[in-house]
Amino acid sequence: MAEEDRTRVGGRASSPYGQTRSALRRIARARRRRRWMVEALAAFACLAAVVGYLGAEQHAEPRQEESGVQPGPAPGAGRPAVPSPLRPGVDADAASPGLRPRQRPPSPSASPSPSRPAVVPVLTVTQADVPARVDLTAAGPVDWVHWGLLGADQAVRKRNGSGAIRDEGGRGRRESYSNNPEAYAWRDGAPVGSAGGTTSGLYTCGRGNGFTLAVTADGEPRTVRLYAGLWMARGRLDLRLSTGGPTSTLRMEDPHTQHTAEFTIRFQAPRGAKLLVNWTVEESFGDCGNVGVQAVALR
Repeated sequence: MAEEDRTRVGGRASSPYGQTRSALRRIARARRRRRWMVEALAAFACLAAVVGYLGAEQHAEPRQEESGVQPGPAPGAGRPAVPSPLRPGVDADAASPGLRPRQRPPSPSASPSPSRPAVVPVLTVTQADVPARVDLTAAGPVDWVHWGLLGADQAVRKRNGSGAIRDEGGRGRRESYSNNPEAYAWRDGAPVGSAGGTTSGLYTCGRGNGFTLAVTADGEPRTVRLYAGLWMARGRLDLRLSTGGPTSTLRMEDPHTQHTAEFTIRFQAPRGAKLLVNWTVEESFGDCGNVGVQAVALR
């Protein structure tokens, strides 16, 4: 009974510490609320940490711009990353995009220079009368040669010509003459600069004797005009190319007197090859049946 009297004061229950039970309950509820708030704050902090971590993981990959088209898989997705051959420190044997594994990219190489088409040898010849006056400057814009004006040992050539025409000699003794039926003129010669119309030339007597000429080819079609003649003989003109191929032979004959002709030779051969010309006495019909040359022109 005494204990009951100690726990009741003025008709209200009190705690051993002098507080009422209702006050103690309020304190307990306040403590529970604080504990719940602390736990809620801790849970919120944990949730925020988890969200932040997941967000960082999500944005580790490059972001794609949003558009009206649904983006497809990123280039190279599902394939191992390929190092760029342009980055320093990357092995030269590394594979390149678009190549099979361990396949090296093609090494750059210079484009092959286009080969020049092969030159098809061409050789034709025609014969015609010689004009009364031959202009060698007009007939031979590339090169020309005239014989006889300076004697048997020296010829007149085109000044600054190509030098493609060469006198290769021949059999028999050469002699000069000055009664040719046609005249020859030029305005660009050396050592004689010009001539208004000379009738000189060279001849050689006897069967098998004659003249040998050569004209150097340059791979392009060329035209040679040979002005030649004979006296009391049958002359034979043989043409061939130094590289082989077509050949041609023409004959001209006058057993009684003099005869001249313009032989037009058209040819084509590789650069450096030669057109070989032989004009010889095939048959002599007199004491000095002969063949002669006056000039040759190249265009």
